[in-house]
Amino acid sequence: MTKTKSKDFLNLGALLAGILSFVFMLWVNPFELDSLGSSTLAVAVLMVVLWVSEALPMAVVAFLPLILFPLLGINSLKTTAVSYGDSIIFLFMGGFMIGLAIEKWNLHTRIALNIIRITGTSGDKIVLGFIFSTGFLSMWLSNTATTMMMFPIATSIIHVVTENRQGEGNIKNFSLAIMLSIAYASNFAGISTIIGTPPNVAFASFIKEKYDYSIGFADWMIICAPISLLLLISLYIVLTKWLYPNRMKKDLATRELIRTKIDQLGPLKATEKRVLVIFVSTALLWIFKDLVNAIGWIKLDDTIIAMLGALALFICPAGSIMESRRILEWSDTSRMAWGILYLFGGGIALAGALEKAGLIERMGSWIAGMSGADGGIMLIFVVALFSIFISEMMSNIAQVIVFSPVMAGIADAMGINPLLLGFPMALAASCASMMPMGTPPNAIAFASGHIKMGQMVKAGFVMNIIAIILITLFSYYVIPILIPTVGK
Repeated sequence: MTKTKSKDFLNLGALLAGILSFVFMLWVNPFELDSLGSSTLAVAVLMVVLWVSEALPMAVVAFLPLILFPLLGINSLKTTAVSYGDSIIFLFMGGFMIGLAIEKWNLHTRIALNIIRITGTSGDKIVLGFIFSTGFLSMWLSNTATTMMMFPIATSIIHVVTENRQGEGNIKNFSLAIMLSIAYASNFAGISTIIGTPPNVAFASFIKEKYDYSIGFADWMIICAPISLLLLISLYIVLTKWLYPNRMKKDLATRELIRTKIDQLGPLKATEKRVLVIFVSTALLWIFKDLVNAIGWIKLDDTIIAMLGALALFICPAGSIMESRRILEWSDTSRMAWGILYLFGGGIALAGALEKAGLIERMGSWIAGMSGADGGIMLIFVVALFSIFISEMMSNIAQVIVFSPVMAGIADAMGINPLLLGFPMALAASCASMMPMGTPPNAIAFASGHIKMGQMVKAGFVMNIIAIILITLFSYYVIPILIPTVGK
């Protein structure tokens, strides 16, 4: 059997497995759910099986809610279609367009060459440089915005290194490690500060509202920054020393070639400067939007800023002010990863249906049933385990909003500090690493084409386990010392 035929056979088998799983969940209803719950769970199982197996293109699978939700009475077509126009999708779109402009006018090559010049030409050093530079930015920016900014730079470095290596080392593993590193580093570093990712803010806001307790910025960092740092170090080891070693050693010839290429580029051209100004302005607005909003004149969010940057690229001329050619033209968008936008839309539609059907609350009750007598370290472990894997299938911000009250209810009923359950739930929700729809950074990196689904699942599973262990240990041993009185 040829490789192509074998793959076709496996795809057919996976497709049939998905359909059979769908029929089984729908008609057998093993969990004795009501009609809405069983139908929603059946669609969820079908989509997850097809996404994981890649029996169909992932963007195509994302369209299933548009067909099955109305047919099964889960949601109307109009309600379902709204998910495919969610604001997060336009955030992606704006970011992708900025990346297209950077690539079109070769600014990415200039940035990439200079990063390689600073970090060195060995594969491991370049990966390490990306992990910590991405991580530092993500502590203060949205993890999505950070990945948006690093994505075109990572693509450029992969291109430059691929062009200049003479067959030494594993370029595929290097490319894979770079793309996974910007996604995972954005996620892991985002948990280290309250402002690093929206779920952190959502959880802190809930605690303030329910218990009238403000989690201090320093308190949060004392608990979460060490977890983040250990995750970043673990990420480097897992990607470069274990799963995907590149074995690309320092290359003096490549270093000299890099220096020569930088000299050949010469000074920044006018169009490059304009792209750079728009890119930096967009990044600065992402960083300082809270300060701008505090003035009260306008109200910005990440999506508005991304689309504003994209619009500026279509308005700003590429040459003289009277020239009709713009920095970015609509024909350039043919190279954009449209499928990722549909993929995330399908994930949002599925998450909304799961919440509407009450399946999220049922999962919370299941966790409570596993609480044991004292709510010790095993309960915290179960919460982190549950949170990180459920986040692979639903929006992490929605997850934290939905489950914060569930965790608080369990903690209050057991007479324990609600932060013991709330922190692992909130932190784990931002560490999902196995699926492209797990977090926005995962989706952005997956759009590069350098990552296969199986590779992301493999690396993500390892990082999930490491994250669960670290979050459990820090929550159990550090939180009672730092914040012993919440909820008492």
